[in-house]
Amino acid sequence: MKQVLFVVDNPDKWPFEVSGVKIVSARKYLTEPQFSDLRNCKIFNLCNSYRYQSAGYYVSLLAEARGHKPIPSIETIQDMKSQSIVRSISADLEETMQKSLAHIQSDEFSLSIYFSRSIAKCYDSLSRQLFNLFPAPLVKATFKRNDNVWELQNISPISGSEIPAANVSDVVRFAKEYFSGRIQVSSKKMTARFDLAILMDKDDPTPPSDSKAIQRFVKAAESLEIATEIISKNDYGRLSEFDALFIRQTTSVTSHTYRFARRAEAEGLVVIDDPKSIVRCTNKVFLSELMEHHEIPIPRTMIVHKGNSNEVLSKLGLPCILKQPDSEFSLGVVKAETEEEYKQRISQLLEKSDLIVAQEFIPTTFDWRIGIVDQKPLYACKYFMARKHWQIYNHDKQGSEKLGKVETLPIELVPQRVMKTALKAANLIGNGLYGVDLKVFNKQCYVIEVNDNPSIDHGIEDDLLRDVLYERIMEVFLKRMEQKKEARRNYS
Repeated sequence: MKQVLFVVDNPDKWPFEVSGVKIVSARKYLTEPQFSDLRNCKIFNLCNSYRYQSAGYYVSLLAEARGHKPIPSIETIQDMKSQSIVRSISADLEETMQKSLAHIQSDEFSLSIYFSRSIAKCYDSLSRQLFNLFPAPLVKATFKRNDNVWELQNISPISGSEIPAANVSDVVRFAKEYFSGRIQVSSKKMTARFDLAILMDKDDPTPPSDSKAIQRFVKAAESLEIATEIISKNDYGRLSEFDALFIRQTTSVTSHTYRFARRAEAEGLVVIDDPKSIVRCTNKVFLSELMEHHEIPIPRTMIVHKGNSNEVLSKLGLPCILKQPDSEFSLGVVKAETEEEYKQRISQLLEKSDLIVAQEFIPTTFDWRIGIVDQKPLYACKYFMARKHWQIYNHDKQGSEKLGKVETLPIELVPQRVMKTALKAANLIGNGLYGVDLKVFNKQCYVIEVNDNPSIDHGIEDDLLRDVLYERIMEVFLKRMEQKKEARRNYS
């Protein structure tokens, strides 16, 4: 595992220690070769000031050049100095800020945040959100009330000498909990070259990978000397500690998954699913336009709005499929069998979105699912329709009747036109991990959709390749992390 360093102005005056953490001076870290040559290291910059060209500033700057993943990063330091950024971020805290500070009598208030926590438990939620927005170990946030509305005015580092003596024991406890609270799933004895965060949600009703598949991702990563850690939506402020982010929960541009992908990409991490893929794959209006523009066969399609909704049946006929643009796992996708049902369904969908995708219904007993990573085929499955249903998922059923059976096939047995079409469609999205759904009807192959964050469950998608499937995905991460590391080395 990586060594953790607290870099401070003067270790002799630093008020506390944390087991397993080494405390070094900023001068030593900046000037001594043992630190510039250090590998597998994480830096917590606890200098008194992050002022431009100060020792604290250079600690984070050089730590980034050395690949030490400092907290705070230079980007965070600059954000804390920018009043416009502080004010804009204040809007993201609006609900929590007003609720947490409602009982304050004065018009000004300062909140000290120690390793994402507050001494007063009632401010923990606000402290966590501020830490996620400005990831720094010790900071003070200043708030001001104008016209009965609280606003964030300033956020700045706290020096060790500013920690009240009565609070030191709590700060030590917060630091210990910060480090011990991580869900480390890699062997502690392993010497890791890189750190990978796997974003998951234990409450996700339709997770893209089950627990056994996640265990195999971890095992594959370990075999390549990649340490893995399971993180949750509460770990947004810790992304800069990692070299890569693997999102294994249902993605959406309106959920934290997209914010995680954006933040990780901005921090220089290797990201799967990357934000561009999330945007492109989760909107069926975009996908239909993209496929048509590049002459990739899709079912006859109309982009429906209130001005043309009365033309759909004459052009597509019945039954037809209506899709909410951001639908996932067959939710938000309905089949209209009659004119009356069509009018009811399209009216409901247009209340939620200005544009709806309507497609002709293509009856097949199964959909092809081609898994693709790094623009290369990975696995192939036949997803059969759920029993007595027109989709592979039947959300009105429970147990074995909810999902149709799945047959995993060798890639070599996939019809050439299916594989060629799947690769062409996925490569238009990017070079991440995708699952392309296709139907073959009357000797024609149609793309139904391209999924970011495709399902990879133990005993299903990995039925033939077994551990090799997970290793190939981890090898893509390794290759890209090595490329980024080499680029940093050449730059510095």
